[in-house]
Amino acid sequence: MSAVPAPAAAADEKITILASVPGLTFPFFVHMMNAFKAEAEKQGVAVIESDGQVSSPKQTADVEAAITQGVKGIVISPNEVDAMAPALQQAVEAGIPVVTVDRRVAQVEGILAHIGADNVKGGEAQGELILKLYPDGATIVNLQGQSGASPAIDRNKGLHNVLDKAGDKYKVVFEQTAGFDRAKGLSVTEAALAGLAEPPKVIVAANDDMALGAMEAVKGRNLSGIAIIGFDALPEALAQVRDGGLTATIEQFPGKQSAMGVDTLVAFIKDGKKPEQALTLLTPVAVTKENLNIAERLGEVK
Repeated sequence: MSAVPAPAAAADEKITILASVPGLTFPFFVHMMNAFKAEAEKQGVAVIESDGQVSSPKQTADVEAAITQGVKGIVISPNEVDAMAPALQQAVEAGIPVVTVDRRVAQVEGILAHIGADNVKGGEAQGELILKLYPDGATIVNLQGQSGASPAIDRNKGLHNVLDKAGDKYKVVFEQTAGFDRAKGLSVTEAALAGLAEPPKVIVAANDDMALGAMEAVKGRNLSGIAIIGFDALPEALAQVRDGGLTATIEQFPGKQSAMGVDTLVAFIKDGKKPEQALTLLTPVAVTKENLNIAERLGEVK
């Protein structure tokens, strides 16, 4: 078969790709970058690392520099989907295949593939866990993510899909954004607890940082028996699930997303193989003390 020698021929000239994340100050994106690099190494591909530094102009400059350098492909988790669209459009027009991971840039046509988590289903997993823990009803404080960020919007939508259908016995008594931020998670939860006549049964947060902030606020008031549910399965959150500080977190398999992103990109660069579907969404799963072993980052837990 004539197709067999192609990867070997391609290997003569080392394939270089750009791997870019929103910011390496976030453990979540460090994990993602490590998974990009590990998979690229497995595939025999060189990687230019880009730390977006939580700045779309910085991430844009990195993409533009990579286009100029003639990279063979780009795998990226965009800092802001709208702000990053022009640079990714430029890459597509330059004939450079682009795979997005975690955050989808739907307005750019010609992106090879998007691999992410179904954040609506992740929010639904939080809601379903609340129903399971409190079959007779519950009062709920909901800490929403960063306004305008697609994961925040989708997770909130999923949570409400479940709770709104479940009837009046599930009451969201306080709902506000805490910007995916731990300090805000703490201060917003303090304000919520101070304003409520009695403590809620559940605090649900759109990421682990806010959940860990909420946990501090609960401890600060010497309250117990409140279920706190996070999202992202960070090692620190997994440790708290193990030790009882948090009730659960949602695993969305970012390492698997990242590895699949590199796989998809490299298969196209080496063999011209297009993915079967342009959109692949993994289904997030609630991680409690009972199924802690499914968490991707359990090995990092201290």
